[in-house]
Amino acid sequence: MTDASTAPHTARLVLLGPPGAGKGTQAARLAEHLGVPAISTGDIFRANIKGGTELGRTAQEYTARGELVPDSVTNAMVRDRLAQEDAAGGFLLDGYPRNVAQVDELEAILADLGTTLDAALEITADADVVVERLLKRAEIEGRADDTEPVIRRRLDVYAEQTAPVSGRYAERDLLVRVDGIGEVDAVTERLLAALASRVA
Repeated sequence: MTDASTAPHTARLVLLGPPGAGKGTQAARLAEHLGVPAISTGDIFRANIKGGTELGRTAQEYTARGELVPDSVTNAMVRDRLAQEDAAGGFLLDGYPRNVAQVDELEAILADLGTTLDAALEITADADVVVERLLKRAEIEGRADDTEPVIRRRLDVYAEQTAPVSGRYAERDLLVRVDGIGEVDAVTERLLAALASRVA
């Protein structure tokens, strides 16, 4: 057991934010600063598929058909990942929960682990700025299918799915909103300042 003086950073966080808000960049920076693993559902899927686990094979059956992986499979993967030793002192979850049912499932997972969430960080961003950012990224990466109507639809879908998640965390006084527009360093500072009162 590590005592608090040698492990000052324990944080159990969920990171929310629309596509193009810089979530991936900020997740990596925050996790490094807090000394906890950044866990994205995409990484969990890839690790399970690459490892040939039963969950990975199930997930691959859905993705191969171009379908969304059902909550039951995603929940099981997250449960398995959070039970691993490196997440015992804290974690930063990126891409989960995506809906209200997953909010409740995460609460149940953490209760089984004898812990609770410290905060849900939501990176906010003006839609027009995000569209511009994603169009630029699409141009650089040669993603011809990332057109403005497609990007705006993705933002609408995100808003529809995630607004209830933000609402649920706000009800529980866990939601912390931070403006994601500006220099990367400035956004990181904003996030850390917003977190200061929430984590040990």
